[in-house]
Amino acid sequence: MTVVNTQRGRTRTHTRTRTRASDVTLATLAAAVALVGMLIAFATEATRARAATTPPPPAKEQFYRYTGSKPLKNIAPGTVLKHRTIQWHVAGISVPVTVNQLLYRSTTVLGKPTVNVTSVLLPPAPSSTPQLVAYNSFYDSTTTADDPSYSFYGAPYDAGRQLTTIETGDISALLLSGDTVSVADTEGEQADFAVGPEYGMLTLDGIRAALASPLDDLTATTPVALMGYSGGAIATGWAAQMAPQYAPDVNSLLVGATMGGVLIEPDHNLHYVEGSSTWAGVMPMALVGITRAYHINMNPYLSAYGKQVANALKATSIDDAEDDYPGITWSQIAKAKYPEPETIPVFVNVANKLILGNDALPTVPLQIFQGDQGELDGTNNDQPGIGPGDGVMIAGDVRSYALEACAAGDPVDYTETPLTHETTEPVWSAAALSWLATRFAGVTAPSDCSTIAPGNPLTPVTVQPAG
Repeated sequence: MTVVNTQRGRTRTHTRTRTRASDVTLATLAAAVALVGMLIAFATEATRARAATTPPPPAKEQFYRYTGSKPLKNIAPGTVLKHRTIQWHVAGISVPVTVNQLLYRSTTVLGKPTVNVTSVLLPPAPSSTPQLVAYNSFYDSTTTADDPSYSFYGAPYDAGRQLTTIETGDISALLLSGDTVSVADTEGEQADFAVGPEYGMLTLDGIRAALASPLDDLTATTPVALMGYSGGAIATGWAAQMAPQYAPDVNSLLVGATMGGVLIEPDHNLHYVEGSSTWAGVMPMALVGITRAYHINMNPYLSAYGKQVANALKATSIDDAEDDYPGITWSQIAKAKYPEPETIPVFVNVANKLILGNDALPTVPLQIFQGDQGELDGTNNDQPGIGPGDGVMIAGDVRSYALEACAAGDPVDYTETPLTHETTEPVWSAAALSWLATRFAGVTAPSDCSTIAPGNPLTPVTVQPAG
């Protein structure tokens, strides 16, 4: 796919593909994929036509700001603060699907009150009994200009928003099945990329807002499912984990969570992707998102080049990070005194807070897909203590997490594919739609806990001596 990056004014050719598989037999998914192809084909023309009427980005849009007199800290999480109704836009093109966008109160990873937006897409032919899918986007970015809500509102199609456009197939399939779909801006007001606990709270409060909204037919007893791949799996996994304590009202409604390409222990992933010809740029990009959310100053630990890279990644998309920094390593961005990230105590402290399953586990059925052919994406798939992955996520870590969930009593349907991160996604997507349908139908969840192979230790990181 060739994409013109309007922010940097240059054309880049992507050699990897993010398209849907042609052999998917589900009728709704096939129809959704056809829609995606048609919309992307006209994306450039639509962008030109809408140039004069492009809506302001979230950073400059008043809808994203709370202006009420009541202190935000005194408002319950999930409370709807504003709402507006729009037509769904895909690649800058308006399509006949109604979307209710809700500004709601939520919580940051530091426990501070915040606001966020979720987009609630209404099905053209609702099921007889309303049901909600919280679809978590893999829009992976460090700028709010890539928020799904902005894309849905009519933002022009560009490299930073192509991922949300590609997800149209998944969302359309859910809508055609009669499901209401809620898509939260899971990175929040600051675009805090890769910050799992914050993703989780924003997702759960987005569900609360959707259920409480006066603009749809959802109620406090509507069944809910979680769905997400890659960055969307971060939100899905953490929402499922945090729901029993943070949002027990939502947890009581959950019928299950399906996710693929799952981030489990970020410290492992940092080592796994560094040097990768495809995924290495995710490493410094994640550091930008995480340190921003936790208010950590990394400058004392970064080399001059590292500071340059961090500054360049303050407002970018994952595709730009991958394309601009192939093969980048930790030693290039850190001072020689800090040969490994574990020699930085503040990093270790935060990395341990971001281990999925370290503090709690979900109480609902799980479906998990994970690829293990990362060498096809130029990632070293034979690192001691890490082993194979899909190029960015680590199969051994995901298996260990799945086994922990099994031990906690959760039915886990686990599939490991001989594919990369991106080629596993369409396989997961097709299976997820079927799995969700059976969860909503009340069918007993499948489980293959007894056949999941052992994985990697998920022990917390310890501080190592600096040089």
